[in-house]
Amino acid sequence: MSVHISTQKIKKEWTDYNGHMNVAYYVLIFDLYAAEILMTKFNMGEKSAKETNKSTMVVESHITYNKELKEGDEVEINLIYFNHDKKRLQYKFEMIHKTEKYLASTMEILALYVDLEQRKVAEFEEEKTKIMGDYITKNKSKFTGDNLIFSDKIKK
Repeated sequence: MSVHISTQKIKKEWTDYNGHMNVAYYVLIFDLYAAEILMTKFNMGEKSAKETNKSTMVVESHITYNKELKEGDEVEINLIYFNHDKKRLQYKFEMIHKTEKYLASTMEILALYVDLEQRKVAEFEEEKTKIMGDYITKNKSKFTGDNLIFSDKIKK
């Protein structure tokens, strides 16, 4: 089970001389077409950075490349895990080939909530903690804790 975040088509400029998607673009897809969407849902995306000077910054990531993708392939980006503590976020996405249904890649992230004026880690405001808590409650049956790397860094 998972929570669908977006669908993307692999562009020619994302492929390399090996005839498949270059490793850098897996990160781009997970960041722009999954993490940004998720952070916007939690009021921690670009708007938050500009209006409140608070945002998230990735401090660790773990990515797997399970099966290659080629130009024109469509992929589903799904959230398969999400958790947080007072100032950290842990989430994991999967990239599934849309028609063939194989797992192409996963990416797990550990991010910090940051006060951009002070450039220091900050605690989530109550409103954001509630939004994330409600999201977890609504979707926890769709999450799996299998093969997580950063769970010991979340301080509940």
